[in-house]
Amino acid sequence: MGLVEHLSPLPGTVVRVVTSLGTTVRTGDPIVILESMKMEHVVAAKATGTITSVSVTAGDAVGRGDHLVQVDEVALPPAPTTDDSPQNGHGEIRPELAELLRRRELVTDDGRPDTVARRHASGHRTARENVNDLCDPDSFVEYGPLVIAAQRARRDTQDLIERTPADGLVAGIGRVNSELFDDEHSRCAVLSYDYMVLAGTQGQMNHRKKDRLFELIERLQLPVVLFAEGGGGRPGDTDTATVTGLDTTAFALFGSLSGLAPSVGIVSGRCFAGNAALLGCCNVIIATKDATVGMGGPAMIEGGGLGTYLPEEVGPMSMQVPNGVVDILVDDEAAAVAEAKRFLSYFQGPLATYECADQKLLRGCVPEERRRVYDVHSVIDLVSDVGSVQELRPEFAPGMVTALVRIEGRPLGVIANNPMHQSGAIEANGADKAARFMQLCDAYHLPIVFLCDTPGFMVGPEAESTALVRHVSRMFVTGASLTTSYFTVILRKGYGLGAQSMAGGSFRSPVFTVAWPTGELGGMGLEGAVHLGYRRELDAIVDPAEREAAFVERVAKAYEHGKALSVATYFEIDDVIDPAETRALIVNGIRSIPPAPSNRAKNRSFIDTW
Repeated sequence: MGLVEHLSPLPGTVVRVVTSLGTTVRTGDPIVILESMKMEHVVAAKATGTITSVSVTAGDAVGRGDHLVQVDEVALPPAPTTDDSPQNGHGEIRPELAELLRRRELVTDDGRPDTVARRHASGHRTARENVNDLCDPDSFVEYGPLVIAAQRARRDTQDLIERTPADGLVAGIGRVNSELFDDEHSRCAVLSYDYMVLAGTQGQMNHRKKDRLFELIERLQLPVVLFAEGGGGRPGDTDTATVTGLDTTAFALFGSLSGLAPSVGIVSGRCFAGNAALLGCCNVIIATKDATVGMGGPAMIEGGGLGTYLPEEVGPMSMQVPNGVVDILVDDEAAAVAEAKRFLSYFQGPLATYECADQKLLRGCVPEERRRVYDVHSVIDLVSDVGSVQELRPEFAPGMVTALVRIEGRPLGVIANNPMHQSGAIEANGADKAARFMQLCDAYHLPIVFLCDTPGFMVGPEAESTALVRHVSRMFVTGASLTTSYFTVILRKGYGLGAQSMAGGSFRSPVFTVAWPTGELGGMGLEGAVHLGYRRELDAIVDPAEREAAFVERVAKAYEHGKALSVATYFEIDDVIDPAETRALIVNGIRSIPPAPSNRAKNRSFIDTW
């Protein structure tokens, strides 16, 4: 106990003396308020007691260490408190916090019950429902939720707050599949256009949000999922000095992300113009059956004098799936999110647990009759972990199968010829499909397995009319540029340039090139080779039956010479294996290659959109 001096902690001006002589104060009570550099500083009581001396009044200038107040310290009983009274302001909802909480509620679906009800009545989920389904609980950090449309010159601010929350774009960073992968590998950026706000159009403010996120995505090397539903550019924004908006940077920024980290576009409902352009930049496009996608919507088509169409007539899935625009078609948005999470998982790392089928079943996949077709999907399913196959663009160029799979939990890509379509001959679209999938795998360091069963490139005037020469050559130039490791397994036919394209350009290019015992190889198909090579001899045989018998005999000899076991003796392939050994060989091949680089620099400058 005793006298306690209170000195000025800094130079300033006395704003107010809170206490007076004889006043009782308790430790922590304010006694003098000073102003310095336009800020107020509270001098609090350092002891409990009675004010015995006050040396300053309001307006006095004081220096550091000047005397302010003296307190005679005494013992006092503690001040009474109640359980529901805020302690030092904790728990108190002050006006500025209350305003923030009201604004936050307006941004959420709970703040727009009528709008959400109309959205649900249309059979669709809200933007935030899709984001919450994609991202792991409590992991999504949103950027710009309080942004409103740039229309203050034509609409009341409160109206914009209520009707244009987040300017129609929910954007941020969260985690996806964190139950399977650590924080570093589960990070993901998400952008979801909100169709409940001005039909999901691209406004001035949500363009700025995209720019902000795209720059972060590049800096942090984040995968990105884009929910692209919306009508493209928005002509109604007024708070801007631009005329055309063609200096918008979002499309250049998003395009520059290609090949940096995986990108997924999801579309349900209508997607036109700028929204469709961003969608088309994505590595993979997942669409619901009711989606319609087009670079120009009905208004733009009609404005160009090209006729009047309903939105659903512009780019329905009956068009965009077979033509290869859409990679994966699903029933609804929930299924689309599930497929997006699955796609991302292949680039997040290996899984510790897996199941596989009895590998002896592979021995029966290729029919004993060498000209009998079979479905190569059965081979892919058996070699891969159970339930791990995600096929991309299955209805486009069905003669070439491209799929992401896992083998012993390790992710990799599979490219396979499908004998069910044109006997597995490689057409222009199939070559494009394979070349682009090679780029996807190479960009993100996924090994590739080629399952070869092809008579070669498709031939004939009709095939050449598709610019075949240019398209099939993409497989050679892309294969030659691969930095990821790849392997070739010849299931049955491996003929000509087509077979070489299924091995990166040469049977010497893969880490290993092996064949099943059913394998047959040659510079061209056996029948064609016999017809061309022995035309004179065959034509010299007058009797048709005798000529056919001679032809069959020569084909049989050619088969014996070109069957896998024979070719292996010349070391043109590395080995002939029991089909049941395929999976184990691939695993050992993956184990023999160096790990992917850890610096995560761009491996390819970009991935073709086609």
